[in-house]
Amino acid sequence: MAASTRQPTGMTGFTIVWAGQLVSVLASSMTQFALTIWAYQETGSATSLGIINTAFIVPFLLLSPIAGVMVDRHNRKLMMMVSDLTAVLSTVAILLLHALGNLEIWHLFVTSAINGLGNTFQWPAYSAAISTMVPKENYSRANGMMSLVESGPAVLAPIFAGLLLPMITLTGILVIDVATFFIAIVALIFVHVPQPEKTVEGQAGSGGMLKEALYGFKYIFARRGLLGLLIFFIVLNFIIGISISLFSPFILERTGRSSEILGIVTSANAVGAVIGGLLISLWGGFKKRMNSIFLGEALTGLFLLVVFGLGRNLPVWIIGVVIGGIFPIFTNGASQAIWQAKVAPDVQGRVFSARRMIAWSVGPITPIIAGLLADYVTEPMMTGDTWLADTFGWMVGTTPGSGMALQLVLTGILYIAVAVFAYLFVPHVRDLEDELPDHDQMQKEEK
Repeated sequence: MAASTRQPTGMTGFTIVWAGQLVSVLASSMTQFALTIWAYQETGSATSLGIINTAFIVPFLLLSPIAGVMVDRHNRKLMMMVSDLTAVLSTVAILLLHALGNLEIWHLFVTSAINGLGNTFQWPAYSAAISTMVPKENYSRANGMMSLVESGPAVLAPIFAGLLLPMITLTGILVIDVATFFIAIVALIFVHVPQPEKTVEGQAGSGGMLKEALYGFKYIFARRGLLGLLIFFIVLNFIIGISISLFSPFILERTGRSSEILGIVTSANAVGAVIGGLLISLWGGFKKRMNSIFLGEALTGLFLLVVFGLGRNLPVWIIGVVIGGIFPIFTNGASQAIWQAKVAPDVQGRVFSARRMIAWSVGPITPIIAGLLADYVTEPMMTGDTWLADTFGWMVGTTPGSGMALQLVLTGILYIAVAVFAYLFVPHVRDLEDELPDHDQMQKEEK
């Protein structure tokens, strides 16, 4: 034990792990970009790309409760390594198949499912590890840094991959990806990740695999504030889901199929997320984290949906997506910090897995709803001689893309309304931080 405590821990140790993850995710994002190009060149099918994405998310939704149990039962550091090694196995398989000239599209379906399996363990393991590595007052800052792992590569990976592909081909990109996985593993080996202390909650949730898997859901439903916060986010996820998936077709319709403008707007949104991650990493957000959540969600609805939807040219779209990209980072970082502070560390794997499984439950259906509304309701009605065009034409126009613009604007207004309503009229969510004690305070009371 003495040797382990000489390893870096706290914010220093976390920063080392974070840096390893940042490099690894950047390389993985380059691989994803390069493989998307390869897959589309091979098949010319957008459906194939959709199947790859579905293959990734299905293991996550199905196995999240089991992954949460494994994270709580076993060494957190080991589980973080296992998640990374699972991902590298699929990348090595793609590398070998491509180098031998045998890579086929169905191989990507399989390896994407393996990647999804690794991610199923990775998110709860890393999220739970933060609460044992980092002091409570730095939770928001640490989560802001982790958001940069997601947003930073989205800006840089297409640029780097685009420059490197002609020189080193897909094989070279894959080699870089494999090498950086081991950088992430070495970073983990180098630091000390404390195991959580045993708590009353952890003892209550112990038992067989099924009992422990269900305990994550039971824990949430037994705490009105956490359940209310989760419902709040599910509602917002549903609202934004029935319009935000129209991001690309909306831009393409408004610009005469300009992929260049779409690329600029997409990168601008990623830049906003990077700015948000940097701000929250340096500042940490409001002391009362629920204020960050309510304000962040209201401003997300205003800029990412309303301003973006009303825009008819590149400057307005850039303003909307850059500013709109900043505030979800504040919201997600504050929410994550609340869950880390309120949930006992030795059950966080199960609780966080259950939480994400519930929060993502609307993900598979909202893009379908968005597409059906756009294709069969808003677009035909806004471009035809209808009451809808007469009512809203002055605001979003009556040309192609106007129906999708209307969806963005109306869902944005509803999104803001939900945030304001929850702040004013749902006190057990607004006052969650005061009403529900932090897990360390409860431990002191029990002792």
